[in-house]
Parts: sequence; C-alpha cells; structure tokens
Amino acid sequence: MDIENKKKEVLLSREDIQKRVEELGKEISNDYKEKNLLVVSLLKGSFIFTADLVREIDIPVKIEFMTTSSYGHSEESSGKVKVLYDIKGSLEGYDVLIVDDIADTGITMKYIIEYLKSKNPSSIKSCVLLDKPSRRKVELEPDYVGFTIPDKFIVGYGLNYGDYYRNVPYVFAFVD
Repeated sequence: MDIENKKKEVLLSREDIQKRVEELGKEISNDYKEKNLLVVSLLKGSFIFTADLVREIDIPVKIEFMTTSSYGHSEESSGKVKVLYDIKGSLEGYDVLIVDDIADTGITMKYIIEYLKSKNPSSIKSCVLLDKPSRRKVELEPDYVGFTIPDKFIVGYGLNYGDYYRNVPYVFAFVD
C-alpha cells in the first residue's frame, strides 16, 4: 500500500483531543483525590496521551511504563499479548490506572488488568483515548474513555502505522 499518496480523513482534531484530555484529567483527579495513584502507561502507543493526561491530573501521581506487543507491524491484533518490559515489584498500596491509546479487541487491556492484579494493587482501572467497541473480542469496558470511534484503522497522536505517524498531533484514517 502506497500510503504516502493516500488522502487523510481527520477524525479528531488537536483541539478536540486537548479538550477531552483536560476533562479526563479533571475527572481522574476528582476520583483519585484521596488515593495513591499509579499510572501505568502501555508503550509505545500511549506515550503521548499519557504525557498530556498526567499533566492535567492535579493530584500526586507516580508513573510507570510497560511495553506489550500484539500487533507488530500489522493492522490486526495477533490476539496474543507479550509483556516486553514489565513493572518491577509489587503494586501493593497503589490505585493503578492503566493508560493505553486504544481499546480495540480489548485483548491487551484485559490481559494487562489480570496480569497486574497478581501484583496486589489496592484497585485497578483502565483509561483509553480511543474506544472501538465494535471490534471487541473479550468482555471489557474501559473505565475512562476519551472518544468512542467507528471501526476504522486510525493513526496519529501516538498511534502508528509501521512505526510512523505517532508524532502527528491529531487522529486520522487513510482513505482510498
């Protein structure tokens, strides 16, 4: 596919994303006011969203990172989740918020939630910038959602196509 020559359809502008991230930051700050918040960012896709989100959270927050893989360079999830970089140690005493770019099939988020439960957090919830419920293959309802989107392959604001386009400040789809 010669994607450089394809047209782009902007689904979410930079301003739309910024406004919604601010709203999520306020909501999370309120919900975790009396808690010991630990944000776990699932790399690579969520790094931009996580950075913007935690700057909008006005309570103390600790940040950790995990790297998982289920897509490779494909547009489709393989359905098998691998933890490539893990959090070290116990999560006891922390209220964990897993942040990811998108809930598509839900397989990665469900796997990570179950995996991190074994590290004994006080609580565990999920936050995604984008939710694509029409593609769900497992029972999963993210606790915090930026936007619900249609079943399109989307790129930008951390989401990639072949390791490119993560730096684009809006979310778009290639159109024929």
